[in-house]
Amino acid sequence: MQVIQKTAEFKIEGPLAAAIGKFDGIHLGHQKLLRCVLEQKEYGRKAAVFTFDPPPSALFGTGMEKELMTREEKRAAFEKMGIDILVEFPLTYETAAISPEDFITDILVKRMHTAYLAAGTDVTFGDKGAGDAALLRAMAGKCGYEVHIIEKVCYNGKAVSSTQVRQAVESGRMEEAACLLGAPYEISGTVVHGRQFGRTIGMPTVNLLAPAGKLLPPNGVYYSRVTLEGGEMAGITNIGYKPTVSEERQMGVETYIYGLDREVYGAQIQVSLLRFKRAERKFHGKEELKTQIGRDIKEGRHYHGLS
Repeated sequence: MQVIQKTAEFKIEGPLAAAIGKFDGIHLGHQKLLRCVLEQKEYGRKAAVFTFDPPPSALFGTGMEKELMTREEKRAAFEKMGIDILVEFPLTYETAAISPEDFITDILVKRMHTAYLAAGTDVTFGDKGAGDAALLRAMAGKCGYEVHIIEKVCYNGKAVSSTQVRQAVESGRMEEAACLLGAPYEISGTVVHGRQFGRTIGMPTVNLLAPAGKLLPPNGVYYSRVTLEGGEMAGITNIGYKPTVSEERQMGVETYIYGLDREVYGAQIQVSLLRFKRAERKFHGKEELKTQIGRDIKEGRHYHGLS
């Protein structure tokens, strides 16, 4: 997959089938839109995604909102789906001020040679977000592109949105988040050295530090599934500050992986959170913590059908 980033001065040879949007989380609605673009490859069109970096909320909002997916996670997901070209358009106060009409003619048509365009009903672009689905339709004829406005996907009677996914994750409702995303909520990164407390009690774990800006569910213990070195394994994951072991306030994602019998420091890992088990709490000493961890692991075996 070709990634175009950090420049507003680019040109792509067409014809393209392009999807435009924020794509935070790549939920069921986004997937419906992307399938429409990918289907256009049958007609000799490259499949492209146009999104903004940073997202509009980072430029115009408080800057405190966490994202459902990091840049790296989005790239990996788009590539896995079969997207050919990803445009991470640099969003600045200057580029955000382009008129909606110029956005269509200069970027989508002249720079990207878009022949087919897919977008959601709530798409916005251009100065003050004035561009919308109606304008895309109105300019399609004279600009020579076909436009497909994708209706919302609904779940339990409500339109699926990134906000809805975010609310589920923030509340620890991981099963609901998985339904909205079409897959469990995932945290990815590199395995790092932890405090190795687990090794001292015969329950070694793997650790990763949550990427900056990544939305995490409430601190606690979760049943999980781990993708490591190309294979999937069952796990149980603690998200939090480990209050019994240390007073340091460093957020970590620590996972006990059933059946893992080798060192994996430096490896890439994806932790999929399946279900919330219990909240994080401080125990009265390490022996009580050890007992609870043993209970968690045993119950995790039952959850994963390993016992």
